[in-house]
Amino acid sequence: MAGLVGEFEVKLDEKGRFLFPSGLRKQLPAVSQRDFMLNKGFEDCLTIYPLSEWEKISERLSKMNLFKPKNRMFYRLFHQGAKAVSLDNAGRVLIPTAHVERTGLGQELMLIAYNDRIEIWDKSKYFEMIEVNIADFADLANEVMGDLDNGE
Repeated sequence: MAGLVGEFEVKLDEKGRFLFPSGLRKQLPAVSQRDFMLNKGFEDCLTIYPLSEWEKISERLSKMNLFKPKNRMFYRLFHQGAKAVSLDNAGRVLIPTAHVERTGLGQELMLIAYNDRIEIWDKSKYFEMIEVNIADFADLANEVMGDLDNGE
């Protein structure tokens, strides 16, 4: 699967559903356009993975040495709250109430697609996080990307 990309504004309805954007759906292979795994993200967001990508991550994680306490804790924390979700016939995703409450999602959401996942953010929290971090973007780029060999 080619990397996902884009920011998409969506609205959460009173039942906790949002319409999955067609522009995002078109980036997914046909076999990955309906079934997903919903999980908490590393910051104050949720993450939704196409099921095929979740299976790849699970395969990697299954190789962890679970006799090491830190590995066990990471495994538990990463999987805590994971839930399979599917698009309904109208193309909507239902976010369970516990997940909405855990991350403080409001009605206005941002879907942030990158690589193999889609983050689900409360719109105001997303732009606040960007605002706080944008000033350090050049330094972050140097730290994260500065040692790459530029393909040489």
